Amino acid sequence: MHTYATTTTWTGNQGTGTSGYRAYTRDHTLAADGREVIVASSDPAFRGDAARWNPELLLVGALSECHMLAYLHLCADAGIVVTAYVDHAGGTMAETAGGGHFTEAVLRPQVTVESPDMVEAAIRLHADAHKSCFIAASVNFPVRHEPEVTAARASD
Repeated sequence: MHTYATTTTWTGNQGTGTSGYRAYTRDHTLAADGREVIVASSDPAFRGDAARWNPELLLVGALSECHMLAYLHLCADAGIVVTAYVDHAGGTMAETAGGGHFTEAVLRPQVTVESPDMVEAAIRLHADAHKSCFIAASVNFPVRHEPEVTAARASD
Protein backbone atom coordinates (compact mmCIF):
# COMPACT_ATOMS: atom_id res chain seq x y z
CA MET A 1 0.00 0.00 0.00
CA HIS A 2 1.10 3.55 -0.71
CA THR A 3 -0.44 6.66 0.81
CA TYR A 4 -0.38 10.23 -0.42
CA ALA A 5 -1.14 13.34 1.61
CA THR A 6 -1.84 16.83 0.35
CA THR A 7 -3.18 19.99 1.90
CA THR A 8 -5.64 22.18 -0.01
CA THR A 9 -6.10 25.66 1.46
CA TRP A 10 -8.75 28.05 0.19
CA THR A 11 -7.33 31.59 -0.16
CA GLY A 12 -10.33 33.22 -1.83
CA ASN A 13 -12.08 34.88 1.11
CA GLN A 14 -12.60 38.49 0.02
CA GLY A 15 -13.72 39.55 3.50
CA THR A 16 -17.24 38.16 3.52
CA GLY A 17 -16.54 34.47 2.97
CA THR A 18 -19.12 32.64 0.91
CA SER A 19 -21.89 35.12 1.65
CA GLY A 20 -22.78 35.02 -2.05
CA TYR A 21 -21.72 33.11 -5.18
CA ARG A 22 -19.79 36.12 -6.49
CA ALA A 23 -18.46 37.21 -3.08
CA TYR A 24 -15.42 34.93 -3.09
CA THR A 25 -12.73 33.71 -5.45
CA ARG A 26 -11.99 30.10 -6.15
CA ASP A 27 -8.28 30.60 -5.43
CA HIS A 28 -6.51 28.00 -3.35
CA THR A 29 -3.16 26.33 -2.87
CA LEU A 30 -2.21 22.70 -3.09
CA ALA A 31 0.71 21.59 -0.95
CA ALA A 32 2.58 18.45 0.03
CA ASP A 33 5.51 18.09 2.39
CA GLY A 34 8.81 19.10 0.84
CA ARG A 35 7.36 20.32 -2.46
CA GLU A 36 6.63 23.62 -4.10
CA VAL A 37 3.13 24.90 -3.51
CA ILE A 38 0.81 24.88 -6.52
CA VAL A 39 -1.39 27.95 -6.82
CA ALA A 40 -4.74 26.86 -8.15
CA SER A 41 -8.29 27.95 -8.81
CA SER A 42 -11.31 26.61 -10.65
CA ASP A 43 -11.65 26.62 -14.41
CA PRO A 44 -12.50 30.11 -15.71
CA ALA A 45 -15.89 28.73 -16.81
CA PHE A 46 -16.62 28.34 -13.09
CA ARG A 47 -15.40 31.79 -12.01
CA GLY A 48 -11.79 30.68 -11.65
CA ASP A 49 -8.47 32.36 -12.39
CA ALA A 50 -7.19 31.38 -15.85
CA ALA A 51 -3.58 31.96 -14.75
CA ARG A 52 -3.77 29.19 -12.14
CA TRP A 53 -3.89 25.41 -12.34
CA ASN A 54 -7.36 23.90 -11.94
CA PRO A 55 -8.47 20.38 -10.97
CA GLU A 56 -9.31 19.47 -14.55
CA LEU A 57 -5.84 20.42 -15.81
CA LEU A 58 -4.24 18.60 -12.90
CA LEU A 59 -6.21 15.44 -13.74
CA VAL A 60 -5.15 15.51 -17.40
CA GLY A 61 -1.59 16.23 -16.29
CA ALA A 62 -1.64 13.31 -13.85
CA LEU A 63 -2.80 10.95 -16.60
CA SER A 64 -0.07 12.22 -18.92
CA GLU A 65 2.66 11.98 -16.27
CA CYS A 66 1.63 8.51 -15.16
CA HIS A 67 1.60 7.20 -18.72
CA MET A 68 5.00 8.73 -19.47
CA LEU A 69 6.62 7.30 -16.34
CA ALA A 70 5.20 3.82 -16.99
CA TYR A 71 6.26 4.05 -20.64
CA LEU A 72 9.82 5.12 -19.90
CA HIS A 73 10.15 2.25 -17.42
CA LEU A 74 8.92 -0.28 -19.97
CA CYS A 75 11.22 1.12 -22.65
CA ALA A 76 14.23 0.92 -20.35
CA ASP A 77 13.37 -2.70 -19.48
CA ALA A 78 12.96 -3.55 -23.18
CA GLY A 79 16.23 -1.95 -24.26
CA ILE A 80 14.49 0.84 -26.16
CA VAL A 81 16.43 4.05 -25.73
CA VAL A 82 14.10 7.05 -25.53
CA THR A 83 15.95 10.31 -26.12
CA ALA A 84 12.99 12.73 -26.03
CA TYR A 85 9.35 12.66 -24.92
CA VAL A 86 6.66 15.33 -24.98
CA ASP A 87 2.92 14.80 -24.61
CA HIS A 88 0.27 17.28 -25.70
CA ALA A 89 -2.59 15.74 -23.72
CA GLY A 90 -6.17 16.91 -23.55
CA GLY A 91 -9.37 16.02 -21.78
CA THR A 92 -13.04 16.62 -22.48
CA MET A 93 -15.53 17.31 -19.73
CA ALA A 94 -19.29 17.52 -20.13
CA GLU A 95 -21.48 19.57 -17.83
CA THR A 96 -24.64 17.87 -16.68
CA ALA A 97 -27.51 18.87 -14.44
CA GLY A 98 -25.99 18.93 -10.99
CA GLY A 99 -22.36 18.58 -12.04
CA GLY A 100 -20.31 17.12 -14.80
CA HIS A 101 -17.83 14.45 -15.74
CA PHE A 102 -14.93 13.76 -18.03
CA THR A 103 -15.94 11.92 -21.19
CA GLU A 104 -12.39 11.10 -22.32
CA ALA A 105 -8.75 12.06 -22.24
CA VAL A 106 -6.40 11.82 -25.19
CA LEU A 107 -2.66 11.50 -24.74
CA ARG A 108 -0.54 12.47 -27.75
CA PRO A 109 3.01 11.50 -26.85
CA GLN A 110 5.70 12.43 -29.34
CA VAL A 111 8.61 10.10 -28.66
CA THR A 112 12.09 10.01 -30.12
CA VAL A 113 14.02 6.78 -29.86
CA GLU A 114 17.69 6.21 -30.57
CA SER A 115 17.37 4.15 -33.75
CA PRO A 116 14.83 3.09 -36.40
CA ASP A 117 14.87 -0.55 -35.29
CA MET A 118 13.30 0.57 -31.98
CA VAL A 119 10.31 2.43 -33.45
CA GLU A 120 7.86 -0.47 -33.88
CA ALA A 121 8.36 -1.86 -30.37
CA ALA A 122 8.28 1.67 -28.93
CA ILE A 123 4.84 2.22 -30.46
CA ARG A 124 3.53 -1.11 -29.10
CA LEU A 125 4.71 -0.33 -25.56
CA HIS A 126 2.19 2.50 -25.24
CA ALA A 127 -0.59 -0.09 -24.80
CA ASP A 128 1.39 -1.80 -22.03
CA ALA A 129 2.12 1.55 -20.38
CA HIS A 130 -1.60 2.30 -20.35
CA LYS A 131 -2.26 -0.98 -18.54
CA SER A 132 0.48 -0.12 -16.00
CA CYS A 133 -0.70 3.42 -15.26
CA PHE A 134 -2.30 3.62 -11.81
CA ILE A 135 -4.07 6.88 -12.59
CA ALA A 136 -5.64 5.63 -15.85
CA ALA A 137 -6.80 2.51 -13.99
CA SER A 138 -8.52 4.76 -11.44
CA VAL A 139 -10.69 6.87 -13.72
CA ASN A 140 -14.11 5.94 -15.12
CA PHE A 141 -13.66 7.39 -18.59
CA PRO A 142 -11.61 6.27 -21.60
CA VAL A 143 -8.00 7.37 -21.92
CA ARG A 144 -6.95 7.13 -25.57
CA HIS A 145 -3.43 7.30 -26.98
CA GLU A 146 -2.23 8.78 -30.24
CA PRO A 147 1.53 8.22 -30.05
CA GLU A 148 4.07 9.28 -32.64
CA VAL A 149 7.48 7.65 -32.49
CA THR A 150 10.43 8.70 -34.60
CA ALA A 151 14.08 7.71 -34.68
CA ALA A 152 16.84 10.15 -33.76
CA ARG A 153 19.10 8.73 -36.47
CA ALA A 154 18.43 7.12 -39.83
CA SER A 155 18.93 3.43 -40.59
CA ASP A 156 22.46 2.23 -41.15
